[in-house]
Amino acid sequence: MEKIEVNIYNEKVGELFFQKEKNSFGFNYTNHTKPISLIMPYRQQSYIWKNKLHPIFDMNMPEGYLFEILKNYISKEYGYIDDFLLFSYLCVNIQSRLDFKSEIKKNEFFSYNLEDILQNDTKDTFTNLINTYLSKNAISGVQPKSLALLKDKESLSTKEYIIKTWGDEYEQLALNEYFCLKAIEKTGVKIPNIQLSKNNKFLVVERFNYDKKDDNFLGFEEILSLLGKNKEEKYSGSYEQIAKVIYNVSTNKLNDMRSLYKVIIMNYLLKNGDAHLKNFGILYDKDIVNIWFAPAYDVVNTCVYLFQDRPALTMFGKKLWLGKKELVKFGIENCYLSKKESTSIYEECIGSLENSILELEDYILKNKEFQNVGTKILDTWKLSLDKKSYKEIPLEIRRDWK
Repeated sequence: MEKIEVNIYNEKVGELFFQKEKNSFGFNYTNHTKPISLIMPYRQQSYIWKNKLHPIFDMNMPEGYLFEILKNYISKEYGYIDDFLLFSYLCVNIQSRLDFKSEIKKNEFFSYNLEDILQNDTKDTFTNLINTYLSKNAISGVQPKSLALLKDKESLSTKEYIIKTWGDEYEQLALNEYFCLKAIEKTGVKIPNIQLSKNNKFLVVERFNYDKKDDNFLGFEEILSLLGKNKEEKYSGSYEQIAKVIYNVSTNKLNDMRSLYKVIIMNYLLKNGDAHLKNFGILYDKDIVNIWFAPAYDVVNTCVYLFQDRPALTMFGKKLWLGKKELVKFGIENCYLSKKESTSIYEECIGSLENSILELEDYILKNKEFQNVGTKILDTWKLSLDKKSYKEIPLEIRRDWK
């Protein structure tokens, strides 16, 4: 039976094990301690999951672009691949509240200068990052991305960042996400520290799971994990479920429900069809005394690439681009807001969108290379200003799209 030691802040709390013949994953606590996950409190019995990793571990598993690279490398190196081997390979290099020891040796990593990455956003640079940090890339998401340790000359500190890039399939994805996140920030909701590279090929995102004041990693869990689900189920759920989970765990419920409500509204207004269960999360401190809604992350306008795209999850049982009436109702019924406050927050989000439209129009005038994608984004954002519901982007809007 294969095992991985699981620690909280470098103190052993249990073991993850794999019974290959049963394709069964188990976790045992080895001492009475704080939980490794909010849905896995201490108990003497094993936590057994059939055919898949426990959600708290699975949320670190790579998908898409990174998974294909890792699958090829690990299969060649070990002659086979399964979830336990892949997690064993990656987990020893994870920096978080949880840390791990497996039979695979922990790596020492070279650090790059943040400014060098921002100034040299080439394919070669991204390939070098992938090669350097391959065994550290315990991050999900299907688009090309890589973790990186970057040194900031100004603060003289080295931090973990996620470097996101794009190919021909999703043209100008870095700028797309940048403008979407900045639009959400205008509502007062926190977003990660983000920077665009010189030629807009990279979006450089600082990890937000570190508490600089206490010099400790914060606990972070995706809503998918808190629902006991794995990555294959990230599109199986509703925004009502997300609101219920956050309300149940948050220690500042009213504030977090307002923030969540703003993020959900903005995902509809910005036309992000990929706001699934992995793209909402919570953070908590060392003693799990304070639990709060995580910053908004991974927000892009997906309709500019897939005009028939719809919301990733249901609201009121439907996957439609709902308008003011339904979204205000959601705030009242699921975020526990008054009609007055729910309506006021919706209008605040519309105001943020209007300001973002003006900024984007000005940017396109000065940066013609973004005109194609930027104009499509503007078309879909302006559609949101009429506050109506839509099944998909209307033909009269997209007929001029190239």
